[in-house]
Amino acid sequence: MKQQNLTSAQLEAKRRERSLTVKRIGAQSYLWLLLILLYAPILLIIVFSFTKSKVFGNWTGFTLQLYENLFTGYDRVAQVHVDPNLYHALFYTLLIAVAAATFATLLGTLAAIGIYNMRQKPRRMVQFLNSIPMINPDILTGISLFLLFVFLGISRGLATVIIAHVVFCTPYVVLSVMPRLTKMNPNIYEAALDLGATPFQALRKVMMPELWPGMLSGFILSITLSIDDFGVTFFTKGSGGLDTLSTFIYADARKGGLTPELRPLFSLIFLTMLVLLIIINWRAARQAKQTAATK
Repeated sequence: MKQQNLTSAQLEAKRRERSLTVKRIGAQSYLWLLLILLYAPILLIIVFSFTKSKVFGNWTGFTLQLYENLFTGYDRVAQVHVDPNLYHALFYTLLIAVAAATFATLLGTLAAIGIYNMRQKPRRMVQFLNSIPMINPDILTGISLFLLFVFLGISRGLATVIIAHVVFCTPYVVLSVMPRLTKMNPNIYEAALDLGATPFQALRKVMMPELWPGMLSGFILSITLSIDDFGVTFFTKGSGGLDTLSTFIYADARKGGLTPELRPLFSLIFLTMLVLLIIINWRAARQAKQTAATK
């Protein structure tokens, strides 16, 4: 009887182990499938940036011709210049992204500090209001800002695009800085004031170093969101010839194809952001180890 019970228990344990193995394999397969769907298009762009074919998907041999064209602005094989609008779009994309991310980081950090110092009920209400722009469709935000600028009689152009990007990037900075505030010792600001620091000095020399990782994450996230945005930019850029990469690609695709030099440009942007992400995570992990070692 004991032998039968033991055998039944062993069979049940094996059945459970087999079930856990199947679930583990299924979960890992789903994860790998998701990663393939996410990164396969990017990998294809990177691979076909090393061929000179103007038709995407047509491999004509390994070459750095497109990278040379991108950096020189001239296709020496076809003896034609690369579309200068591409460089204008790249310049305005980076300018708008850096400007919007800078203003959004400053405003979002100050807003996060203000929200953190509110009472519990107003804080929850403001945090809820802060989350609304993040879940709003881009087209709704773009149309709303477009109507606002028209109502105020503001001519659309570079300034309106930067303002619009600051508007939709700031909530993400608030979301990035808030966790750092909750982990920070709430007494250090008061201690700095007691030691003779002005409120601005206490903010700049005491709180900002503590909030810096969250601010940096919000800054990089804002740059990524700004570069990626199309809907808000399309409705707020006006008709003065201002283009970012997203609107340039839209106009280029409507002509029947994409400029081949976009492939190496996309590859460089992706690799740059990937390197920045690796560096930030590496520094965060090293700082966490140092903090754990000091404790």
